[in-house]
Amino acid sequence: MQTAIHITDAEFETTVLKSTTPVVVDFWAPWCTPCKMIAPVLEKLAAEYGDKLIIAKVNTDENPEWAMKYGVQGIPTLLFVAHGKVVDHQVGAANASAIQARVDKLLRVAVGA
Repeated sequence: MQTAIHITDAEFETTVLKSTTPVVVDFWAPWCTPCKMIAPVLEKLAAEYGDKLIIAKVNTDENPEWAMKYGVQGIPTLLFVAHGKVVDHQVGAANASAIQARVDKLLRVAVGA
């Protein structure tokens, strides 16, 4: 069973931008209540989609570099990345079905459908 992985700024390029697997990047912070609200949704998606999807969590308090590069101003911010390119994003908390719809779109983009 897959779970969300926590990555650092140093791991971002390899884990996200060079990944052959689609990635959902969750920019979050431990004090952020909306971040805590979507965390179980992301864990569930990681388990459901297995090796078809990576959920990468970036704690912006400890790893601000990539959040600044992507202009993240509010958290949670989710980036949906395929082939090293951001194909969609979500700012703020969203319900499970909305996040899953964006993941499904990401997977379609990743295979060129």
